[in-house]
Amino acid sequence: MAENIRGCFCVGWHAQVRSGNADISEFKAASTALSLIAKYHSHVDLIGLMSRLAREELVHHEQVMRLLKKRKIELRQLSAGRYASGLRKVVRNHEPVKLVDTLVVGAFIEARSCERFEALVPHLDEELGKFYFGLLKSEARHFQGYLKLAYQYGDAKDIAQVIDRVRAAEQELIESPDIEFRFHSGVPA
Repeated sequence: MAENIRGCFCVGWHAQVRSGNADISEFKAASTALSLIAKYHSHVDLIGLMSRLAREELVHHEQVMRLLKKRKIELRQLSAGRYASGLRKVVRNHEPVKLVDTLVVGAFIEARSCERFEALVPHLDEELGKFYFGLLKSEARHFQGYLKLAYQYGDAKDIAQVIDRVRAAEQELIESPDIEFRFHSGVPA
């Protein structure tokens, strides 16, 4: 099943990249990092990591915009997919576990991005392949950063349960039919 999903994803997403019909995930990631900074302003380590992450994501956003312009591809606005919002539904709504859950969800999103960039790179021309390989390495660092913070602010036993809960929600999102094709889509319907 996973290979079928990966294959459908690569072909479809590659077509979206070439046509400019792609969401700007980097901008959304920067926004998430900034909202964590605003909400958890007393968590110094979180602020340090999230501010670096937000800056890096905004640089990626600018790079994407330059690539679209260079290739004369018009940017089209897309609605958000269901993946991230679906994962955020499992976040508990009381502190301090809300922060930990949010960080685990962030780690999953970054790890899945890394995986999907890796699957996509071989299907791209040299310039885009090099760019997306760089994004892949960034997403891997971001994944590790989110998870490190989760363990710093949470209890390891609880985090293991959160990971199981998020993993189950993610599996359902990835394996179920999805009518909107996005970077983090499920199986195309």
